[in-house]
Amino acid sequence: MKRLSRIAVLAGATALSACTGIGSGESGFSDYALVHVERVKVGDGQMSVVPPRNYNRHRRMLFSDVRDVEDWTLNGPILDGISFISGMKNNSELIRQRRTADQQVPRFLSNMTPPEIAAMLESLYRIKGGAVQLNTVSLQPRPFLGTNGFQWDYEHLDSDELWRRGRAVGAVIDGKLYLILMDAARSHYYDATLPDFEAMVASAQRLG
Repeated sequence: MKRLSRIAVLAGATALSACTGIGSGESGFSDYALVHVERVKVGDGQMSVVPPRNYNRHRRMLFSDVRDVEDWTLNGPILDGISFISGMKNNSELIRQRRTADQQVPRFLSNMTPPEIAAMLESLYRIKGGAVQLNTVSLQPRPFLGTNGFQWDYEHLDSDELWRRGRAVGAVIDGKLYLILMDAARSHYYDATLPDFEAMVASAQRLG
C-alpha cells in the first residue's frame, strides 16, 4: 500500500508489504528513493524541509499521483509515514478518484476553515483508507510557515484492526494548502516518529 502518511496508504494505488530499505525486491528495483539529511523540496517544489535522518520517499507513479502530494516512510507505510501537501490550489483533489464513485472525498477549496480541512482529511481516511472509526483528539491554532495555521490530532482504527495516531499541521496561504501530516501505528511508532515530524515542521519553508 502507498500512503499519504496513510493519506495514500489510504489512496491505495499499489499493495505493498512494509519495506525497510531501498533497492529491495527480486528485481533489485524499489518503489522508494533515499532522502538524505539535507534541505529538500517536497511535492511540486513549493515547500522544503530538512529531515533529521534519512527517509524513504515513495517514487511517483505517472498519471496516478497528485503532483502536490508526496509521501515518506521510515519503517514502511504500514507502520509510519509522513506526507506533504505543497501549495495545493483551489478545487484540487487529494487523490485521484472516479467521478462516478458513489462516495467522493471533498476537493480542497481555498476558503476552507481548519475544521473543514480536518473533515476533508477524515473523509479520505474513511472513504479511501478503510477507517472503521476515527476520533478527533484536538484541533487548535498553531503557527506554520510564518502564518496562522492549525494542528489536527486524531486516531483511527482501520480494517486491519490496528489503531493508528496522526497529526497534521497546515495553513492556507494565498488560497493554497500547505500541510505536513504524520500517521503511524499507535503502539511505539507514533511516539518514535513524532520528534522527526516536529523537526520537519519547524524546518519547513515556502518556496517560489
